[in-house]
Amino acid sequence: MSTTDREIRNVVLVHGAFADGSGWRGVYDNLTSRGYRVTIVQNPLTSLEDDVAATVRVLDRQDGPTILVGHSWGGTVITEAGVHPNVAGLVYVSALVPDAGETSAQQYEGFAPTPEFVIDVVQGYGYLNPDTFRAGFAADASDADAAFLRDSQVPVNMAVFSAVVTNAAWRDKPSWAVIATEDKAFDQAMLQHMAKRINAEVTNVSASHALFATQPGVVSDVIVTATRSAATGVR
Repeated sequence: MSTTDREIRNVVLVHGAFADGSGWRGVYDNLTSRGYRVTIVQNPLTSLEDDVAATVRVLDRQDGPTILVGHSWGGTVITEAGVHPNVAGLVYVSALVPDAGETSAQQYEGFAPTPEFVIDVVQGYGYLNPDTFRAGFAADASDADAAFLRDSQVPVNMAVFSAVVTNAAWRDKPSWAVIATEDKAFDQAMLQHMAKRINAEVTNVSASHALFATQPGVVSDVIVTATRSAATGVR
């Protein structure tokens, strides 16, 4: 496939907690081979404000309409940063989707716990426990890839989950959601609830929470759909 004038050419990818932008490599390779201009945000994971600022700096560099994609905690980031005028649509990849006035932590209320997703906190920063990392985060990754994700994880300031969102870009911009049905970081009902609340077009895929890395083809196809649909206004 080659892009056309009826498609948006720019895609910005935002990673979540416990990860960095390298996990997007498969999606990057897939989309760039199809003619898209892809930029990956490197979130510092130090505060919501800092992560939004990092994303806005990348959005400022785009030369036109852009699809903004977030995984996990990155969903909160794109919800806030997505009001940027260059953003034409949002793609949530097993991601948090708060509303304005809400925190990320509130999204978990009323849903089942996820005992395989174990966070160790050191001086206020969270790391995923190495013993449960694969089961909780990347069960469908190869041994080597799971080990790399485990050992390259970036700790997140746990205070980010209590930061209040001030903008909800999904209220004004079309949204898509890719949901991993074997996700052990979020209760499945929680993911489906958040996607339904924002009227996202949902694609379910049998995958772990690390679907941004393990299912690049599915994620890329949804992003391509978003580039076409957001450009034409038809979903």
